[in-house]
Amino acid sequence: MNVIIITGASSGMGREFALQLDRGLRSIDEFWLVSRRAERMKELAKSLRHRVKILPLDLGEQADIRLFCEVLEEEKPAVRMLINCAGYGLIGDFSDLSLREQAGEVDVNCRALMEITHACLPYMKEKSRIIQMASSAAFLPQPGFSVYAATKAFVLSFSRALREELKSRRIYVTAVCPGPVSTEFFEVAEQYGSVLGIKKYVMAQPERVVRAALAASCKNRPMSVYGAAINAFWIMTRLLPQDPVLHLTYRMKKRGERGAADPGKDCQTE
Repeated sequence: MNVIIITGASSGMGREFALQLDRGLRSIDEFWLVSRRAERMKELAKSLRHRVKILPLDLGEQADIRLFCEVLEEEKPAVRMLINCAGYGLIGDFSDLSLREQAGEVDVNCRALMEITHACLPYMKEKSRIIQMASSAAFLPQPGFSVYAATKAFVLSFSRALREELKSRRIYVTAVCPGPVSTEFFEVAEQYGSVLGIKKYVMAQPERVVRAALAASCKNRPMSVYGAAINAFWIMTRLLPQDPVLHLTYRMKKRGERGAADPGKDCQTE
């Protein structure tokens, strides 16, 4: 049985991957959708033509990871594509945010992604594909978004190394590194702070980011970086010293927060 496994499938990028892949693939027998929100996945399943297995799992919990491994062992599918989209981030200074919630970012964004990937590899054969959702936040440390950016740097580094390791097996790994994407992500991320204002001008639609990611995977590219602005950011982080950029972006973020707290200060009427 040929399957596609998508984590974080109940919304955002995971949901969009399921919708786009459902339209064009005929060699796949079943989609395995993994997320905490079963009702959301049931609604998504109604709109898919493929058969769907719903796995309502919280990947932040070790018990649920073990359950996923048990399902794999029992059914022994051929995993033709693994797409790891589960993850979240919190905006705000490290010292101001809950340590438990920030540790949860590491658990879901890094550990769970690593463990799900490790569990699936024995069931993958030649020409199978892995797509790992990283972020342009992986390109540069981000004060005020420090743990999230660090987790995505892990995802990018891990994905690039894994790609080399799996070349002999002809299993292809692509890290997806978009900038801000218009999804529910920011409903969680902005609980304690707001995104840097300039990012809202480069906000991408998930349909386009996923389309570009699938094209990059089909072409066996190591990375998918969507949009001219984010590609320029990627180049800038390779060329410029990081410390001045870090200082500038953090100052801009703090200035934006002060302006939001006191809009009259910078918005005088005539």
